[in-house]
Amino acid sequence: MKSDSIFPVILCGGSGSRLWPLSRQSYPKQFLSINSKNSDSLLQQTQKRISDLDNLKQPIIICNEEHRFIVAEQMRGININPHSIILEPFGKNTCPAIVLAALEAIKTEVDPTLLVLSSDHEIKEEKKFLDVIQYGLNFTSKNRLITFGIIPSSPETGYGYIKSEKPFTNETFQGHQISEFTEKPNLRKAQEFLKDKRYSWNSGIFMFKAKAILNEVKKFSPEIIEFCNKSLISSKKDLDFTRIDNKFFKKCPNISIDIAVLEKTQLGTVIPLDVGWSDIGSWESVWESANKDENKNYKKGNVFLKESKNSYIRSESRLLTGIGLKNLIVIETSDAILIADKKYSQKVKEIVEELKSNKIPEAEKHRKIYRPWGSYVSLVEDDDWQVKLIDVSPGGTLSLQMHHHRSEHWIVVSGTARVEINESISILCQNESTYIPQGSKHRLMNPGKIPLRLIEVQSGSYLGEDDIIRFEDVYGRSE
Repeated sequence: MKSDSIFPVILCGGSGSRLWPLSRQSYPKQFLSINSKNSDSLLQQTQKRISDLDNLKQPIIICNEEHRFIVAEQMRGININPHSIILEPFGKNTCPAIVLAALEAIKTEVDPTLLVLSSDHEIKEEKKFLDVIQYGLNFTSKNRLITFGIIPSSPETGYGYIKSEKPFTNETFQGHQISEFTEKPNLRKAQEFLKDKRYSWNSGIFMFKAKAILNEVKKFSPEIIEFCNKSLISSKKDLDFTRIDNKFFKKCPNISIDIAVLEKTQLGTVIPLDVGWSDIGSWESVWESANKDENKNYKKGNVFLKESKNSYIRSESRLLTGIGLKNLIVIETSDAILIADKKYSQKVKEIVEELKSNKIPEAEKHRKIYRPWGSYVSLVEDDDWQVKLIDVSPGGTLSLQMHHHRSEHWIVVSGTARVEINESISILCQNESTYIPQGSKHRLMNPGKIPLRLIEVQSGSYLGEDDIIRFEDVYGRSE
């Protein structure tokens, strides 16, 4: 057992509502490919950029239950088998999440280093980033608690700031004692901070020894240690996931690691990062980091522009044309369109909150719904019928289930389907179909090596997703 091991701790919560309508609660930004230069999701990029670190262990990922299969699938997509995927029944901010990871890490290592990363950041200069991480190990080996601060390039009011005891110089490697934290300041304060070389943006990236952070949390917030420990002791393994105990975790304070520990400890050190960092916190920041044309436009999808400039135009499903556009964000998806002046892109979150308060489902849910076996899209529907496009991954299996209020037709478009209806099993190939009567036990599987795609036609008095009675499910779902 080595004490110089590094456990990446990837915090994978959050809904990313500022990047609506592409990012929504059902499939937030960390699972999307936002960067025009990289097809990997932000989560996948987070893991891959640290792969060259020495003594790197498999990651500990903290996510919510709704996204567990997306996380597992995206890690499989880059050939990563996480040390653990810990499911939070509800978000409690960064301190409880980090404590859970630390407690999990010391089960197998004496006192490993934890490198805490957000799953939705972009870093352009990855080699330089790794060099700074390597430098930070000089401090963690002395039980210092490291926060990485971003050298400010503008007077941002959307970030927290860290003040160090000494000003930073132009040297690449340096670390200073933390003096204080400031939550999101007003513009006047942010302008003052920009001129003062002691201030940096709080990146939300941390590094420390597992026992060092646990000792400081125990000193300042002992109840978090108590309830996180009880949550893990009473946890249950569910396939690749660790389900912590709800009743104990519910008692944890909802508090960030900054407020719980780093604002109070004498062990805090801030190391500057100047590596092309972005938290992808708005569509404007996405535009800034994107590959743009000679008119400073970014276009993705079936987009045609004329006499337009300084805009981010993205189409996901249909032709999008624009004439005379300036400084605009236009995002088209199959069920929602956003049009905004770039300077108002931080206010997208407010629009999403209004949509939620008006119970508009597009605020949180995509039309495409992801499941552990694949995904489906509702193509067209009425009160008593619905047509879906269903994609089942190779080896994917839907649950053995029954519906009280609807019957279904399945038509195979491509691939091979193994269909079980009331214990009768058949194999369907392209252009073949079957009928599932209301009340029949049935199951669908893709036994092939290529994706299975089929059309499902539902008809009945009620078509809600809650009309599913599950008898068996390989993914452990009961509802």
